[in-house]
Amino acid sequence: MSSIGTVDGLASASHGRTASGLGARLRRLQPGLVLAWIVIAIVVLFALFPQLFTSYSPVQGVPVEKLKAPSALHILGTDALGRDLFTRIVYGAVHSLTGAFVAVAVGLVVGTAFGVIAGSTGGIVEDGIMRLVDVLLSIPGLLLMLSIIILLGFGTVNAAIAVGITSVAAFARLSRSEVVRVRRSEYVEAAFGSGGTFLAVLWRHVLPNSLVSVLGFAALQFGGAILAISTLGFLGYGAPPPTPEWGLLIAEGRNYIGTAWWLTTAPGIVVVLVVLSANRISQSLGGRK
Repeated sequence: MSSIGTVDGLASASHGRTASGLGARLRRLQPGLVLAWIVIAIVVLFALFPQLFTSYSPVQGVPVEKLKAPSALHILGTDALGRDLFTRIVYGAVHSLTGAFVAVAVGLVVGTAFGVIAGSTGGIVEDGIMRLVDVLLSIPGLLLMLSIIILLGFGTVNAAIAVGITSVAAFARLSRSEVVRVRRSEYVEAAFGSGGTFLAVLWRHVLPNSLVSVLGFAALQFGGAILAISTLGFLGYGAPPPTPEWGLLIAEGRNYIGTAWWLTTAPGIVVVLVVLSANRISQSLGGRK
């Protein structure tokens, strides 16, 4: 009986510690971070399954329903062509999120490649790459994006590539500094001393230990990419009408601010919420509270 009681006591204590640990973790959850994850999750669902949230068409409107204020039938109102604004925001999520993903991927892959080559080789190669990076940093971002779009043409993908190219320099500088730091560490020197080749040491030791900060920076860039793509769409350099891209939605409603305020307010609030949520999540992933 005593052994059974001891086992029951240990089980109760273990259960108590588990419950208290879970409660402590729940108490440490920050409401702002939880809300940010909820916002991002909803927007991702918008992009993946838009039919679950609305039955209206994002491009075809009903003329008699034009410029209707928010109501039970159209929760965010309608635009000048009678299209449901909530529907266009939902279907626009895939364009903005896809564009941001492409932009971050371009900056991450190209910029990291430049930084790794510069940091691992040194000498003339490093000097040439970093001078190119300095040139990219000296050009205003918006001017560089517009120049690239003029060369590539309009569209969400081209706008995303333009945004990604403007971030190449930042990724290159960060990855180069991380590679230089790791390359001079003792375990890398020991790997070379034990007979490791340059490529083997670079692949096994330098890259895994230098890309953590780069990936965290990529997460931070995601929110900025959404904002940049929306800016290009607002200026008319992004997706062409009638594509329901968020920046284009704001631009289309600016002529009706006095009579239909919801046309610019609703998509503008969505962009702000998504950008702030993405930035909050990236800060938490980077260890900042």
